[in-house]
Amino acid sequence: MAKQARVVVIGAGVGGVTAAALLAREGFAVTVLEAHVYPGGCAGTFYHKGYRFDAGATLAGGFQQGGPHQIAGDLLGIQWQIERVEPAWVIHLPERSITRWGEEAQWRDERAAKLPELRHFWGVQERAAESAWQFAARLPEFPPASLGDVARLATKIRPNLLPISPLALMSMGQLLNVLGVREPNARTFIDAQLLISAQTTSQHANALYGAIAVDLPRVGVYHPRGGIGNLARQVGEALTAHGGRLIYRHAVTKIVRRADKTFLLHTNKGNTFEAEIVLANLTPWALADLLGEGAPPALQREVQARPSTWGAFTLYLGVPNEALPTQAEHFQVVQALEQPLGEGNSVFVSMSSPHDTERAPQGMRAVTLSTHTAIAPWWALRESDPEGYQRRVEQYRDKLLDAAERVIPNVRQAAKLILPGTPSAFYRFTRRPGGMVGGFPLTSLFKVRGPQTGIENLWLVGDSIFPGQSTAGVTAGALRVAAEVARSVAYQRRAFPTPRRAESIG
Repeated sequence: MAKQARVVVIGAGVGGVTAAALLAREGFAVTVLEAHVYPGGCAGTFYHKGYRFDAGATLAGGFQQGGPHQIAGDLLGIQWQIERVEPAWVIHLPERSITRWGEEAQWRDERAAKLPELRHFWGVQERAAESAWQFAARLPEFPPASLGDVARLATKIRPNLLPISPLALMSMGQLLNVLGVREPNARTFIDAQLLISAQTTSQHANALYGAIAVDLPRVGVYHPRGGIGNLARQVGEALTAHGGRLIYRHAVTKIVRRADKTFLLHTNKGNTFEAEIVLANLTPWALADLLGEGAPPALQREVQARPSTWGAFTLYLGVPNEALPTQAEHFQVVQALEQPLGEGNSVFVSMSSPHDTERAPQGMRAVTLSTHTAIAPWWALRESDPEGYQRRVEQYRDKLLDAAERVIPNVRQAAKLILPGTPSAFYRFTRRPGGMVGGFPLTSLFKVRGPQTGIENLWLVGDSIFPGQSTAGVTAGALRVAAEVARSVAYQRRAFPTPRRAESIG
């Protein structure tokens, strides 16, 4: 492999651009190709009529000591432009409201008063989350893909993981059953948070991962100033500062693996880029499409067998500041306990910070309403019944506005702008197949996807690989992939030395 290995990263989502910046810091010749005109992908911020709306994610965690953003920021010299959100959010159930405080004493008092059914749960959850956060800070090679990974992983296991290890084999629902938690409000409270962070509810979500997922308010959630897309923008600046390139308006249309095991990437602009290493900030479906007949059989089987992930229906609102509540900036509203979550029955309401004047015209705030939705019905209507598609847009718009009324009274009258977004719109702006959002539902720690693709020197990054969801999750994945790439190149240089003396990476 060449002395300065060429790396092309497809997509400037948070995971892709973070891995790119880390490799540029290590001396790789890195080019990031981004189809859009700004970075961030699913965690991007778009401009519309004076507002800066977060396209998907609206909150970020993982900035605590040992958190993925803290580790990556220190390595890249980034001073994050963030503001902690306190309280994290308020959950409105049909007959009670619970405030998720980050401050320990306030949260202890709140849960004792509002969720007494979970009194035995919190001790187990917090001990498990604390041990798991500490383990994650050691950047474990999980899931291991080689004996070397297993050996490195073994050195990062500490005794405090042993008491919580049974949770790795349980669902969160099983844990709640063991603790005797059957009250519908308590179960729905946990389910609503898991749906956002684990893409599934307690019946299926892994208990150990779920312990971290419901822990985010305790360790801190944040507003990036200027919108969630500012995270990727700051990392992009670190990438260029370390000598990398970030090229916009270039969508990769084909990946060719050549006989010498290097790659040729074609773009929509008619350009080609050569690389020894490719990182694809894509879903497995999108990667298989770019490889075409060159996709490995295992990848082809995977994309045929995997069910699609969730989509989202979203409303982007412009609302006068005086019409908005002051007790919190983020809310989760569940309309009915007896109905499945998603599809308008659970709605997340996010308001831009009143201190962030970049997000909206003077006196206004950017507000996002979103709900999980299955993508197939949207596409079926879009392709066969345009009028039915529009009726469904209107139905979902009304469902979300009904939910928001609990938080923002008279929101329909107050809003100066109401812009709907469907899975097809998300597909158009992010190029994710079908408009899928989030990663795979995390049901088992032993079935999670690693970054390997079946092709040497071609890696996945982003929310399809463990730990998946959230900007913190994809940053953790990027740290792992960057380390794997550097280690792999160092090994190849030792095994197949060039005539010139090769320098080590690190």
